[in-house]
Amino acid sequence: MDLIRFYLGDVSRLLSELSAEQLEGLSSRLLAAYREGRQVFLMGNGGSGATCSHMVNDLQKCLYLAGGKTLRALALTDCVPLITAWANDLSYDRIFAEQLRPWVQPGDLVFCLSGSGNSPNVLQAATLGREMGAYVVGLCGYEGGKLADLVDEALIVRSDNMQRIEDVHMIVLHLVFWRTMQELQPAAAPEPVP
Repeated sequence: MDLIRFYLGDVSRLLSELSAEQLEGLSSRLLAAYREGRQVFLMGNGGSGATCSHMVNDLQKCLYLAGGKTLRALALTDCVPLITAWANDLSYDRIFAEQLRPWVQPGDLVFCLSGSGNSPNVLQAATLGREMGAYVVGLCGYEGGKLADLVDEALIVRSDNMQRIEDVHMIVLHLVFWRTMQELQPAAAPEPVP
Protein backbone atom coordinates (compact mmCIF):
# COMPACT_ATOMS: atom_id res chain seq x y z
CA MET A 1 0.00 0.00 0.00
CA ASP A 2 2.83 2.40 0.85
CA LEU A 3 4.43 1.86 -2.56
CA ILE A 4 1.14 2.67 -4.28
CA ARG A 5 0.74 5.83 -2.23
CA PHE A 6 4.34 6.78 -3.02
CA TYR A 7 3.80 6.34 -6.78
CA LEU A 8 0.58 8.38 -6.75
CA GLY A 9 2.18 11.05 -4.61
CA ASP A 10 5.22 11.30 -6.87
CA VAL A 11 3.10 11.71 -10.02
CA SER A 12 1.03 14.34 -8.20
CA ARG A 13 4.22 16.17 -7.21
CA LEU A 14 5.55 16.13 -10.78
CA LEU A 15 2.24 17.45 -12.11
CA SER A 16 2.21 20.22 -9.50
CA GLU A 17 5.63 21.39 -10.75
CA LEU A 18 4.35 22.01 -14.28
CA SER A 19 3.89 25.59 -15.41
CA ALA A 20 0.26 26.44 -16.14
CA GLU A 21 1.52 29.34 -18.26
CA GLN A 22 3.61 27.01 -20.40
CA LEU A 23 0.69 24.62 -20.85
CA GLU A 24 -1.58 27.51 -21.81
CA GLY A 25 1.04 28.63 -24.33
CA LEU A 26 1.26 25.15 -25.86
CA SER A 27 -2.54 25.05 -26.09
CA SER A 28 -2.50 28.40 -27.87
CA ARG A 29 0.06 27.07 -30.35
CA LEU A 30 -2.06 23.99 -31.00
CA LEU A 31 -5.17 26.12 -31.47
CA ALA A 32 -3.29 28.38 -33.90
CA ALA A 33 -2.08 25.34 -35.86
CA TYR A 34 -5.68 24.14 -36.08
CA ARG A 35 -7.07 27.49 -37.19
CA GLU A 36 -4.26 28.14 -39.70
CA GLY A 37 -4.43 24.68 -41.28
CA ARG A 38 -0.96 23.70 -40.08
CA GLN A 39 0.23 20.16 -39.51
CA VAL A 40 1.12 18.54 -36.18
CA PHE A 41 3.68 15.75 -35.95
CA LEU A 42 4.45 13.58 -32.93
CA MET A 43 7.26 11.09 -32.37
CA GLY A 44 8.85 9.01 -29.65
CA ASN A 45 10.08 5.51 -28.85
CA GLY A 46 8.45 2.76 -26.81
CA GLY A 47 5.88 4.12 -24.37
CA SER A 48 6.41 7.62 -25.76
CA GLY A 49 5.58 6.27 -29.22
CA ALA A 50 2.36 4.78 -27.87
CA THR A 51 1.47 8.18 -26.39
CA CYS A 52 2.00 9.77 -29.81
CA SER A 53 -0.27 7.24 -31.50
CA HIS A 54 -2.93 7.78 -28.86
CA MET A 55 -2.84 11.54 -29.18
CA VAL A 56 -3.47 11.49 -32.93
CA ASN A 57 -6.87 9.92 -32.16
CA ASP A 58 -7.80 12.89 -29.99
CA LEU A 59 -6.26 15.54 -32.23
CA GLN A 60 -7.89 14.34 -35.45
CA LYS A 61 -11.26 13.04 -34.31
CA CYS A 62 -12.15 15.12 -31.27
CA LEU A 63 -10.99 18.47 -32.62
CA TYR A 64 -12.95 17.77 -35.82
CA LEU A 65 -16.08 17.00 -33.80
CA ALA A 66 -15.57 20.13 -31.66
CA GLY A 67 -14.62 22.58 -34.39
CA GLY A 68 -15.90 21.14 -37.66
CA LYS A 69 -12.45 21.09 -39.26
CA THR A 70 -9.83 18.36 -39.29
CA LEU A 71 -6.42 18.94 -37.74
CA ARG A 72 -3.76 17.28 -39.87
CA ALA A 73 -1.97 15.30 -37.16
CA LEU A 74 0.39 12.40 -37.73
CA ALA A 75 2.31 10.10 -35.39
CA LEU A 76 5.60 9.15 -37.02
CA THR A 77 5.51 5.96 -34.95
CA ASP A 78 2.67 4.33 -36.85
CA CYS A 79 3.91 3.14 -40.25
CA VAL A 80 5.98 0.08 -39.35
CA PRO A 81 6.97 -0.76 -42.97
CA LEU A 82 8.35 2.76 -43.48
CA ILE A 83 10.11 2.74 -40.10
CA THR A 84 11.80 -0.57 -40.86
CA ALA A 85 12.72 0.52 -44.40
CA TRP A 86 14.49 3.66 -43.14
CA ALA A 87 16.11 1.73 -40.30
CA ASN A 88 17.35 -0.98 -42.67
CA ASP A 89 18.50 1.27 -45.52
CA LEU A 90 19.98 4.18 -43.54
CA SER A 91 19.88 3.73 -39.76
CA TYR A 92 17.40 3.60 -36.91
CA ASP A 93 18.57 7.10 -36.01
CA ARG A 94 16.90 8.43 -39.20
CA ILE A 95 13.44 6.83 -38.88
CA PHE A 96 11.65 10.00 -37.77
CA ALA A 97 13.66 12.66 -39.62
CA GLU A 98 13.18 10.94 -42.98
CA GLN A 99 9.43 10.62 -42.42
CA LEU A 100 9.23 14.26 -41.38
CA ARG A 101 11.27 15.62 -44.31
CA PRO A 102 8.66 15.35 -47.12
CA TRP A 103 5.77 16.78 -45.08
CA VAL A 104 6.92 19.39 -42.56
CA GLN A 105 6.37 23.03 -43.49
CA PRO A 106 7.26 26.34 -41.84
CA GLY A 107 4.82 27.03 -39.01
CA ASP A 108 3.96 23.38 -38.39
CA LEU A 109 4.07 22.03 -34.85
CA VAL A 110 6.36 19.10 -33.96
CA PHE A 111 6.18 17.29 -30.62
CA CYS A 112 9.30 15.26 -29.80
CA LEU A 113 8.93 12.89 -26.84
CA SER A 114 12.00 11.41 -25.19
CA GLY A 115 12.05 10.45 -21.52
CA SER A 116 15.83 10.58 -21.46
CA GLY A 117 16.04 13.54 -23.82
CA ASN A 118 18.79 11.68 -25.65
CA SER A 119 17.08 9.39 -28.19
CA PRO A 120 19.17 9.82 -31.37
CA ASN A 121 16.20 9.37 -33.74
CA VAL A 122 14.20 12.03 -31.89
CA LEU A 123 17.18 14.40 -31.77
CA GLN A 124 17.72 14.15 -35.54
CA ALA A 125 14.05 14.82 -36.24
CA ALA A 126 14.02 17.80 -33.85
CA THR A 127 17.01 19.27 -35.66
CA LEU A 128 15.39 18.75 -39.07
CA GLY A 129 12.07 20.20 -37.89
CA ARG A 130 13.74 23.41 -36.78
CA GLU A 131 15.78 23.62 -39.99
CA MET A 132 12.52 23.35 -41.96
CA GLY A 133 10.89 26.17 -39.96
CA ALA A 134 8.55 24.17 -37.72
CA TYR A 135 8.01 25.03 -34.06
CA VAL A 136 9.55 22.09 -32.20
CA VAL A 137 8.48 21.15 -28.66
CA GLY A 138 10.47 18.66 -26.63
CA LEU A 139 8.80 16.67 -23.87
CA CYS A 140 11.68 15.30 -21.81
CA GLY A 141 12.49 13.78 -18.44
CA TYR A 142 15.52 13.73 -16.15
CA GLU A 143 17.25 17.11 -16.75
CA GLY A 144 16.09 17.41 -20.36
CA GLY A 145 19.04 15.74 -22.04
CA LYS A 146 20.30 16.99 -25.40
CA LEU A 147 16.74 17.46 -26.66
CA ALA A 148 16.08 20.41 -24.35
CA ASP A 149 18.81 22.40 -26.11
CA LEU A 150 17.69 21.48 -29.66
CA VAL A 151 14.03 22.53 -29.51
CA ASP A 152 12.19 25.84 -29.52
CA GLU A 153 10.50 24.93 -26.24
CA ALA A 154 11.22 22.17 -23.73
CA LEU A 155 8.86 20.81 -21.11
CA ILE A 156 10.99 18.85 -18.66
CA VAL A 157 9.54 16.39 -16.15
CA ARG A 158 12.29 16.35 -13.55
CA SER A 159 12.25 12.69 -12.62
CA ASP A 160 14.53 9.73 -13.22
CA ASN A 161 11.65 7.24 -13.39
CA MET A 162 10.59 6.54 -16.98
CA GLN A 163 7.05 5.40 -16.13
CA ARG A 164 6.26 8.54 -14.17
CA ILE A 165 7.83 10.69 -16.90
CA GLU A 166 5.59 8.97 -19.46
CA ASP A 167 2.54 9.37 -17.19
CA VAL A 168 3.10 13.11 -17.00
CA HIS A 169 3.78 13.44 -20.74
CA MET A 170 0.43 11.78 -21.48
CA ILE A 171 -1.37 14.10 -19.07
CA VAL A 172 0.40 17.14 -20.56
CA LEU A 173 -0.67 16.23 -24.10
CA HIS A 174 -4.21 15.38 -22.99
CA LEU A 175 -4.42 18.71 -21.16
CA VAL A 176 -3.10 20.72 -24.13
CA PHE A 177 -5.58 18.93 -26.42
CA TRP A 178 -8.49 19.36 -23.97
CA ARG A 179 -7.74 23.04 -23.43
CA THR A 180 -7.69 23.57 -27.19
CA MET A 181 -10.98 21.73 -27.58
CA GLN A 182 -12.59 24.00 -24.98
CA GLU A 183 -11.71 27.01 -27.13
CA LEU A 184 -13.47 25.40 -30.08
CA GLN A 185 -16.51 24.46 -28.05
CA PRO A 186 -16.72 27.06 -25.25
CA ALA A 187 -20.27 26.16 -24.29
CA ALA A 188 -19.02 22.70 -23.30
CA ALA A 189 -16.32 24.07 -20.99
CA PRO A 190 -17.10 23.29 -17.34
CA GLU A 191 -17.14 26.01 -14.74
CA PRO A 192 -13.82 26.18 -12.86
CA VAL A 193 -14.01 24.92 -9.31
CA PRO A 194 -13.21 27.73 -6.83
